[in-house]
Amino acid sequence: MSTIEGAADAAAGGTQSPDVVVVGAGTAGCYAAATIAREGYDVVVLERKTEEEAGHIACGDALKGADAFPESIPKSQIQSAFTNTDVDHGRFEIPQEDTVLEIPVPGELAVIDRWEYGRKVIEGAGKAGAEFHYDTVVQDVVQQNGTVTGVTATRRGTPIEYEADLVIDGAGSLSLLQDKVDFGRSTFDTNVSYSQFCSAYREIVHVDEPVEWSDALVFKPTERAAGYLWYFPRTETEINAGLGFQMTEEPMKLVEDLKRDLRDRPEFQGARVEDKLGAALPTRRPYDSAVHPGFVAVGDAAGHVNPTTGGGIAGAAYAGKYAGEQAIGALEDGDVSEAALWEYNERVMDHYGARYAALDVYNILSTAVDVDDLMGLLAAMPGDKLAEALYSGSTDIGLKLKLEALLKSRGHWGTIWNLYQTKRRADEVLSHYEKYPSSPDDFAAWQAERDNLMESVYETTGADPKY
Repeated sequence: MSTIEGAADAAAGGTQSPDVVVVGAGTAGCYAAATIAREGYDVVVLERKTEEEAGHIACGDALKGADAFPESIPKSQIQSAFTNTDVDHGRFEIPQEDTVLEIPVPGELAVIDRWEYGRKVIEGAGKAGAEFHYDTVVQDVVQQNGTVTGVTATRRGTPIEYEADLVIDGAGSLSLLQDKVDFGRSTFDTNVSYSQFCSAYREIVHVDEPVEWSDALVFKPTERAAGYLWYFPRTETEINAGLGFQMTEEPMKLVEDLKRDLRDRPEFQGARVEDKLGAALPTRRPYDSAVHPGFVAVGDAAGHVNPTTGGGIAGAAYAGKYAGEQAIGALEDGDVSEAALWEYNERVMDHYGARYAALDVYNILSTAVDVDDLMGLLAAMPGDKLAEALYSGSTDIGLKLKLEALLKSRGHWGTIWNLYQTKRRADEVLSHYEKYPSSPDDFAAWQAERDNLMESVYETTGADPKY
């Protein structure tokens, strides 16, 4: 069935019966759809936005791991959206210490035009054979004996039902679908609350003169805890300026921090601001399990985001690939049970999930320490070691560097000790996630041991329980 015919049928309402329904035309959804469609299966992607607005979301536009994308949508397909490939490090501004910390970032970096990128991944999935239904808002899921067998939706006010062997949830943070599914018979992670998420707001700022830091991703803490500002250069004169903050904070007060900072920075005098957008994203560990009979969650809908930086594009692409490949196996075997889908969980945890879970331990610490103490400590850390901690979930600092850091950070020794102990807890969490179970049968025991480790995390950091 062609895309045009499919769209016409959808507009008419009734029932459609593709092999797979993907909800959400974001990175994870498009890579999942492309992976499955390339094998000849019928895949329909449901997108609530119009065709013109699809792919337009609030994002920092920074892309780590730009050199590594699944081939289901070739990198050449999205290359035109890469607007700045000269960025190679982070620039961490710490006003409390009157210092700037230059942080090398491993792997290939780029800043992209997120809307153009969104169009390109949709186009790539379409070329692979996926069908897109725009203006389509999912209302509910359909289940039979616990197994998800489809969704109901409206398209421009017309009801339509999609029957499918498998539903892939790429609907983003705090996905509506997960409120509708009865997960009582599976291990799917339901320990999810809004406080584990971050609100993000960004503006595109145009300046007349090139900024001096066009090769850097600029970060700066907000005046209140649990937030940071960013300035990511799409080009030398087009800047993605934004902030992220935990949902426990007051959003408008923190947006004022961004506006004040923009007014105070000389490089933004007389700047033109356009395209203001906000969104929610996970700042939590990946879902313990993101599979249920007939149902798989991917990308933001499964917590697949680095909880310390908010970066999630490359991870979402691979989540889509892994979910797509798992779906193909399930369709070939005629088995969409939890056990048949389980390897998807394993591949995510093996690739980046374990690392993100360890990084979340540092996120938990940040909610319990004084922001000035934390900034003072960061200013004393070697930049390469800080980068290692931010991206690997663990780091090792030799004796000489430890002594130098101690000398530079007098007055913060209590925080240093806390960080050292927290690092040990993070290493324990990382080690445990590296032993993620190979089947649902061993999941309960794994989860119980992980929860015991988290009790130690809360005791060490002094933070309130997050989960």
